Amino acid sequence: MSRPPLAREKVLDAFEQILIEEGERAATMDATAKAAGVSKGGLLYHFGTKEALEVAIIDRLRAVVAEDVAAMSAAPEGPIAYFLRSSAMENDPIDRAILAASRLAQGGNTAAADALRGIRDEWADVLRPHTKDATALDLVMLVSDGLYFNNALSGGSIPGPVPRGAAMDALVEVVEQATRG
Repeated sequence: MSRPPLAREKVLDAFEQILIEEGERAATMDATAKAAGVSKGGLLYHFGTKEALEVAIIDRLRAVVAEDVAAMSAAPEGPIAYFLRSSAMENDPIDRAILAASRLAQGGNTAAADALRGIRDEWADVLRPHTKDATALDLVMLVSDGLYFNNALSGGSIPGPVPRGAAMDALVEVVEQATRG
């Protein structure tokens, strides 16, 4: 009898949360099993090593980014507006996946660092046709970075020093005007 897939996701969620809150060194197999409410054997059934957990986090990141890229490409308001609005963290799956992968990268995981660089390239590939040149693309990317960073200063899910509502609308309009071809 196989274990339900829910248990695997519960373990991965616990590992992700420990990475975000305490960092890569604290995200041990024992701590993950305890946080997930499973035995060490239960954890090992799904993830035989810490490296397997790390790979699964990176795979999760790639999956949520693929969904985000598809949503950005199809966004009725356009990719630039979608990208900037979604740069304000909401503590959603993509935010948690990025933060967890960032913690792995900070701990020296080159696959996580490569994945983070790769997702930036994916976003840029969607945005590029909607900007007049490389400098305009840089503007969009850097404004996004600033929104994300400033929101992170407030703990992510807590509204932070980033524009909301009409202020965000005005920021998006200024960036779109500056980047149009």
